[in-house]
Amino acid sequence: MEFSVPWAGKEVGTMKSLILTFFKDQSGATAIEYGLIAAGISVAIIATVAGLGTKLKSTFTAVDGALN
Repeated sequence: MEFSVPWAGKEVGTMKSLILTFFKDQSGATAIEYGLIAAGISVAIIATVAGLGTKLKSTFTAVDGALN
């Protein structure tokens, strides 16, 4: 039974060749790496905004108290 691998752009002969071709193909690895980088950046932004939010709340509370 012959198999065709459209994402690799080549023909393979056996199931073993198909599996080996699948494991050697690294085209999806880059997308996963970019996703992990984006997730890391998102976590950093959320942590920064959460910290600044607490400081801003206390600042505005102090300003409100001084105005009253």
